[in-house]
Amino acid sequence: MNASSWPVELVDGDVTLRPIKLRDQRSWREVNRRNREWLRPWEATIPPPAPAGPVAQRPTYRQMVRHLRSEANAGRMLPFVIEYRGELVGQLTVAGITWGSMCSGHVGYWVDRDVAGRGVMPTAVALAVDHCFRTVGLHRIEVCIRPENAPSRRVVEKLGFRQEGLRPRYLHIDGGWRDHLVYALTAEEVPEGLLNRWHQARPGTSHK
Repeated sequence: MNASSWPVELVDGDVTLRPIKLRDQRSWREVNRRNREWLRPWEATIPPPAPAGPVAQRPTYRQMVRHLRSEANAGRMLPFVIEYRGELVGQLTVAGITWGSMCSGHVGYWVDRDVAGRGVMPTAVALAVDHCFRTVGLHRIEVCIRPENAPSRRVVEKLGFRQEGLRPRYLHIDGGWRDHLVYALTAEEVPEGLLNRWHQARPGTSHK
């Protein structure tokens, strides 16, 4: 990635994407605590170890942030927190960034239930995708979502992502290997920009 790709702050109206920081720990933990039951069915979990394999443990917040920073510095990830009207309300990560003949990455996200339905998540995804296509130089973005996760599916469907198929038992989520639907978008499909497409789909929405 070039120097303008990271770190970066992306803003549209009340929604801001910025790099996750160690000092976000208190706010991040509070949002996670309040949304624990709502997020649990969609959160990644660690599968049981193989008989002779190492025992994996969930990282602490500080370990997570240091890992995300390291991956960002290596050009493999863009780890953002989402702010709405100045308050931390979620997280969005562009991960698995691959160059060469692929030039792709995949997006994962979660948001505070209290702000769901206000357009925060589609705006955040649109900001991140435009940055990936226009500044980072990626060609394709994927989002993989459990079929049962209707709110998350609505986010990408509102933005015009294509559904490409099903990946059986793709990720370990909520204690088991879960199927995921694959949604994708390429740069050629949004020459006008994804954020512009989103605003056009929301007539009367004010934005800065």
